[in-house]
Amino acid sequence: MCINMSQMVADQTVSASKQQRYLPLLVLLFIGSGCAALIYEIVWFQILELVIGASSISLGILLGTFMGGMCVGSLLAPKLISRLNHPLKVYAFLEIGIGVLGLVILFVVPLVGSLYTSIAGSGMASLLLRGILAGICLLPPTFLMGATLPAISRWVETTPEGVSWLGFFYGGNIAGAVAGSLLAGFYLLRVYDVVIATLVAVAINVLVAVLGLVLAKATPYSAKGVEEGTTEVRIAREESIRVLAVDGADERRSSQEGRETHRPGRPAEH
Repeated sequence: MCINMSQMVADQTVSASKQQRYLPLLVLLFIGSGCAALIYEIVWFQILELVIGASSISLGILLGTFMGGMCVGSLLAPKLISRLNHPLKVYAFLEIGIGVLGLVILFVVPLVGSLYTSIAGSGMASLLLRGILAGICLLPPTFLMGATLPAISRWVETTPEGVSWLGFFYGGNIAGAVAGSLLAGFYLLRVYDVVIATLVAVAINVLVAVLGLVLAKATPYSAKGVEEGTTEVRIAREESIRVLAVDGADERRSSQEGRETHRPGRPAEH
């Protein structure tokens, strides 16, 4: 048991050292992911304004759909995505899916709005229904956006250092979001249009996906090995606790017998 535990600890140390070399690159990937996400959000706000015609309703639908979709994605992704898949590959394919859906939304949402207007006419009820339909169209990409961090969290070691790197990932994502909002609001949409801004976001998604696939090839991943290693650690820990408990009980029993043997007034045994 001791030999297996030592070998397991050594293997985990080597695996952790390999992962640590690529953790800063993952921060850069999350910066790009956050930048693309906020470019999409500002572009979608412009599209919703054209479809709905009311900025306050557009903003409410956009924020509700964006945050709600990310929340649902972060909750359901660990249950829907198998642990057998390499987390970095999953992350890369999520980014590709976000880019594809970003292109689809660029053309589908205005089409849905104009089609519904030609069928149902105008009015407040029609406006709200158009907004709901447009919000439903925005759910798939926001769902994928919410699934990116849970996908990466499977690859990071479950140690205090690994948890701290998850914080860096989230912070990098926020920094990228700030950069994306500034880039889209003050440059892309002022100098160009929603099409160019969307293409820039798609290009960032593709770049992040390619780098993710490259890192996936450089860092082998075995979900079975991780689960077996976790089980072995748990068994070894339980065995160590049991042995320590037995040793402690024996020491207490020996100490108690020694005190009784040397207790004053006790007749000596012959």
